[in-house]
Amino acid sequence: MFYWGAAVVLVVSFVLLGVLWRNPLLAARERGRGLAASFSRLVLGPVRIVLQALTVALFVLVWVSAVFGDTDPFRNLAPTWIYVIFWLGLPALTVVFGYVWRALSPWRAIADAFVWLRELRGAEVQPLAVYPERLGRWPAAVGLFAFAALELAYSDPASPRALAFATALYTYVALFGMASFGRDTWEENGEAFAVLYRFLARIAPFHVVDGRIRARWPFTGLAGAEGAPGSVAFIAVMLGTVLFDGYSRTTTWQDLAARVEAPYVVDRPGVGELLVTLLSLGGLLAGVLLVALAYEAACALARWTVNAPRSLVEDFLRSLVPIAFVYMLAHYFTLFVVQGQFAVPLLSDPLGKGWNLFGTAHVVPDLTVIAPNTTWYVQVGALVGGHVAGLAVAHDRAVTIFPERRAALRSQYAMLGLMVLYTVGGLWVLSRG
Repeated sequence: MFYWGAAVVLVVSFVLLGVLWRNPLLAARERGRGLAASFSRLVLGPVRIVLQALTVALFVLVWVSAVFGDTDPFRNLAPTWIYVIFWLGLPALTVVFGYVWRALSPWRAIADAFVWLRELRGAEVQPLAVYPERLGRWPAAVGLFAFAALELAYSDPASPRALAFATALYTYVALFGMASFGRDTWEENGEAFAVLYRFLARIAPFHVVDGRIRARWPFTGLAGAEGAPGSVAFIAVMLGTVLFDGYSRTTTWQDLAARVEAPYVVDRPGVGELLVTLLSLGGLLAGVLLVALAYEAACALARWTVNAPRSLVEDFLRSLVPIAFVYMLAHYFTLFVVQGQFAVPLLSDPLGKGWNLFGTAHVVPDLTVIAPNTTWYVQVGALVGGHVAGLAVAHDRAVTIFPERRAALRSQYAMLGLMVLYTVGGLWVLSRG
């Protein structure tokens, strides 16, 4: 019933968009209205610097906890902070307030501090090399896939020591990239989380233009095409890894993993873990390829339908951004609300040494705060709403590039099919998990 209901909502939305949305709307409203100049100077100046200092301090605390803290992930701050607060909380914060990662990235804060100190001493700071345009966002796509592989494929992803090593490695790559190609250039192309939050910030009602915070209608930042190489791969990683995470919780996948590992459990457990890890890596890659190929096929069909002279892949890519966000919301909503509560006591005892630094070590999380039916309704509402938003963004782009109304509508038949496929597929995975 929910599958059919979701499909009907998308079809009705498609019809209403065709009847009521006849002209481009998003691009004209993307710039928005500037907020008070004094407010922008305060937020982008002193407030940002304070946040950067706090972020670096927290980053050091989490890494020290991972290196020297208790190896039990439930008694160590690092796993909960990285996988719940950072990975799940920041996307929601970004969608509401915009590109806050500029002030909350510890790597950007370290790079900014280094440049400031160098310039204070009169030295000129220049990138060491020019970033190759052909690489585009491929480094960021690889980085995001690596993070997903650590979380979803590695045999012990919550191990504090493994997280300490991964954090140190990512820190080296991030700082090396900024030093080599410049802070802004690497954030726009190579720093996986920065690219992720830049995409999600396009949904937000706030953005920064020429050093001033501006308010705009939500989703207007998704107007236009996305032509940087590797962008399709990055969006596919955003969607495909979450899709695999849901599918990996089904009995079908769990039984397959058990059959692969079973012959080695007693005599060679390490080999069994390695095989399951490789199987999960294959599943992750398959999920990413499935999402990418479905999108490419829909764009090819849309191009054939209207006999377009060029590929439409770049034009409709941003319509997948709200879908990627609601996939994360639907899959991890319960985890964030329930497991996120554990961050409160862990902040008082980050290393699991029995401390009570802030008086919150004895706070008991409420594990029954969300009923199962509530979870399902949130998941359905998020997926359907996100796909309707994706349809609207794609439709706006269609009426922008196809002045003839019938051609614009025909180009969206394939996108409607893609949205129905993503919606029903997402609901199926969630219902089987």
